[in-house]
Amino acid sequence: MPKLEIAVLATLDSKTEEVRFFCDALGRIGITPWVIDLSLRPHENDWGAVSGDVLAQASGTTWTAIAEMSRAEAATTMVEGGIRTLEEKFDSGEISGVIGIGGANGSTMACALMRALPPLFPKGMITPVAATAVVQWHVAQSDIIMFPTIGDISLNRITRAVIENAAHAIAGMAAAWHGPSDAVPANQPLVGISTFGNLQEPVNRITRKLTDDGFEVIQFHASGPGGKALEYLAGIGELAGVIDFTTSELTDLITGGVYSAGDDRLRAAGAAGLAQVIVPGSIDFTNWWVGEVPDRYRDREFHHYSVENLLMRTNEEEYEKLGALMAERLNAATGPVAVLIPKRGFSQQSTLRVQDLDGNDLGPWFEPGFDAPFTQALKKKLKRGRIEEFDLHINDPEFADACLKAFADLMQQQR
Repeated sequence: MPKLEIAVLATLDSKTEEVRFFCDALGRIGITPWVIDLSLRPHENDWGAVSGDVLAQASGTTWTAIAEMSRAEAATTMVEGGIRTLEEKFDSGEISGVIGIGGANGSTMACALMRALPPLFPKGMITPVAATAVVQWHVAQSDIIMFPTIGDISLNRITRAVIENAAHAIAGMAAAWHGPSDAVPANQPLVGISTFGNLQEPVNRITRKLTDDGFEVIQFHASGPGGKALEYLAGIGELAGVIDFTTSELTDLITGGVYSAGDDRLRAAGAAGLAQVIVPGSIDFTNWWVGEVPDRYRDREFHHYSVENLLMRTNEEEYEKLGALMAERLNAATGPVAVLIPKRGFSQQSTLRVQDLDGNDLGPWFEPGFDAPFTQALKKKLKRGRIEEFDLHINDPEFADACLKAFADLMQQQR
């Protein structure tokens, strides 16, 4: 086992005492800390291995100049230099893990640096914002482990225990990084499948059959970060193909819903030339948090899915936009594409009823032909690949089997 060195990301102008405590904790268990100072202005705590001035120079400027910038611009500039510096250290094989310590701005910068590193490399963030909703942007498509400090970043018996626990955790992760792995061999092709709870049965059927055929499968929950992770892994060459069974994040993209994966959804797999089976799974609704539906949507039809989640049924205008959007992105794909459409419903919700926001019944969710604008727009604008329609519901086993057959055909074309 080599002597382990872990990168520590922090702003030494404000967190020097806490960082020293963390580094001492690493030292007590035989780990060498390599501290990168992310401070946005010059200061006298210059004991870090990499100063802010070095990061500023890596970004083509100076630390003094960064101090004159706005906070946002300064942080962006420091992150640019920090990523280059951290990647150089990673590429040289000198570090076995990375961890950040900081509050809101410190987490923004440290997590941006960590997201630039490959998946599975040990990453952690010690921060009070680990208990807030902002974590979804800090972690995004990566595998950063968050350590909530309970209190703010200052030393007391509670935060000392949290920081010491984090030191032991990242040390254990770093040791495992160098140890033997029980993971599936990298030469086994990995297939990405997007999923939702209401579509889990067909996705599990597809997963079982792909596994039986010698593939490894990774499922992505289509709640925003899942779609980002799918695109990320496709873009860096980790996936051999994609069955995009749940493209619902596109609906949230066009309506502003809470499960959008951003504007990069449905792009990377195509750019990478991967075989793609595309399904309009769960595009028939937008996800909102209960009590947070925008006023412009208050007259729409809904289904109360859970204590936290309210589903808004997609209307004809949105279906048309979705068909056009999907076609536009698939037209840019460089690999083989097939879109499979189940004509009897795009989600389990199609078997239910809709209500207004006051809970009054408005009738059945599914109406034959209501989603036709999606298919019409897709057929009109899709210039490559093929479209197949099935007189089935998306959760029917026969539809899952049709997706498997289409995927096998596309993989043969890809080869």
